[in-house]
Amino acid sequence: MIYTQTMTTGNAIMRIPALLLSTVLGLAAAAPAAAQDWPARPVKVITTTSAGGLSDIFMRALGEELRQKWGQPLIVENRPGGSMNLGTRACADSTPDGYTICITNADAMLYNQFLFKNLPFNPETSLQPVTNAFHLIHMLVVNSQLGVKNIDELCALSKAKPGTLSYLAPGAPLVLYMETLKKEKGCDWVRVPFKGGGEAVNAIMSGSTPIGLFGEGNVIGNIQAGQMTPLVMMNNIRSPNFPKVPLLTEVGYNGPPSKSWYGIFAPAGTPMPIVNRVSKEIGEIVGKPEFRDRHLTARSLVPAANTPEQFADDMKRERVVAEKVVKDAGFEAQ
Repeated sequence: MIYTQTMTTGNAIMRIPALLLSTVLGLAAAAPAAAQDWPARPVKVITTTSAGGLSDIFMRALGEELRQKWGQPLIVENRPGGSMNLGTRACADSTPDGYTICITNADAMLYNQFLFKNLPFNPETSLQPVTNAFHLIHMLVVNSQLGVKNIDELCALSKAKPGTLSYLAPGAPLVLYMETLKKEKGCDWVRVPFKGGGEAVNAIMSGSTPIGLFGEGNVIGNIQAGQMTPLVMMNNIRSPNFPKVPLLTEVGYNGPPSKSWYGIFAPAGTPMPIVNRVSKEIGEIVGKPEFRDRHLTARSLVPAANTPEQFADDMKRERVVAEKVVKDAGFEAQ
């Protein structure tokens, strides 16, 4: 009896590995199948800006292309506010089933963890990088009525009118640049809070805050109309629209350039076969000359599509620089 029982137990034990092997093989086969069958319903994309913003416009254009590949629409949900934290958190808190992705920027993913004491998500672990989408070309502009054509002239004017010139800058790297100039060249200007792109442009136009640092796409019309004068390109990226405007390195500044990009993410835990498919197909779309020229280059955006691994590695390196930038700019976590 003992022998028979032992054999029975042994047979059961022998069957367990076979059962586990079958289960593992089944799961392994299911992963590619899940990516192949996905999506079976519309995919939601959360944007961290309001309707009409650059990322919103980009995702709607991208959605039309993805619909042709997926046979399903991309439903845009705008979650602006909170220095991009609201929308980024909403993405991080979503179910990681491949039916929610988001587009957020370098502020949320690189800088905010050093600017906020209680960030409502972990930028290093709460989201899965999918692909970078594009870089913004930032530039320093002034109200043309100031009559200055370069940084030295602006600095000289600020010294001649101490305490009267103010500037707007949307992020830590841009503030660092202005404060470094102020210290090194003895310029005299004051930073005022940046509340939003439209309001900031109006402040430049009215002259109440005559100096600003913007994405080129936000002010290209004002420059072409002669209302604003561009002085320097902040990303060290030459603009095809304004090829004579100097780069940071050409005006003697060797600090970190502004890292301003928007990237595609998914909630952490989203199946990697789906993540890889989304990354690959977005890269294919952005790589099309007609899409790139119409939806990126024409809006002063620089294509930046890459793989999930490349994007994650880039952010890891940039986050080290971001911490130093925030510290050097004199910001304290709020």
